[in-house]
Amino acid sequence: MKLGVREMVLASQFAALTAAGAFIKVPLPYVPFTMQFLFVLFAGLLLGGRLAFLSQVIYLTLGLIGLPIFTAGGGPAYVLQPTFGYLIGFAAGAYVIGTVANRMRHRGLPGYLLASFSGLVVVYALGVLHLYIILNYVVHLPITLSRAVWFGAVICSPGDVFLAVVASLTASKVYRVLGKLNPVNRGVN
Repeated sequence: MKLGVREMVLASQFAALTAAGAFIKVPLPYVPFTMQFLFVLFAGLLLGGRLAFLSQVIYLTLGLIGLPIFTAGGGPAYVLQPTFGYLIGFAAGAYVIGTVANRMRHRGLPGYLLASFSGLVVVYALGVLHLYIILNYVVHLPITLSRAVWFGAVICSPGDVFLAVVASLTASKVYRVLGKLNPVNRGVN
């Protein structure tokens, strides 16, 4: 993927916003509720799949090399944190959100909502799976899969559904007004 300066700046900005979202959090057992997903949603809805994915890969890379931009710090050992699966889910989810949004954009708000909820499913699937594996086999804190789903998805879902609706409403208006913001129009995606 060849990127221009504009696309690199947009991807970097969304990586920075995701990092900032890590520090706006509500502590919950095992998985804190953060604002990171809101910026993942906006990245996917506004930038398209590939560029949104790139923004999250930048975020992951910076955190894994040691910048303390994840909710509980940073560094390569962070892969052993129970919540690291959500960070991987952010990258995959951003790609899914952007790809679905680009295909469904002509449907307006319903298309954006479908894209947002599709990405949320991806984030939860990867996050809960990693949470379950790390707690059971690394931390040795036995947890059933149903409890992992409860703490890793169900508890946070009202807030994440709200964020998905807000992002979908906002992005549909932004795209109508500033459609040129989306690099897909220029063949990047």
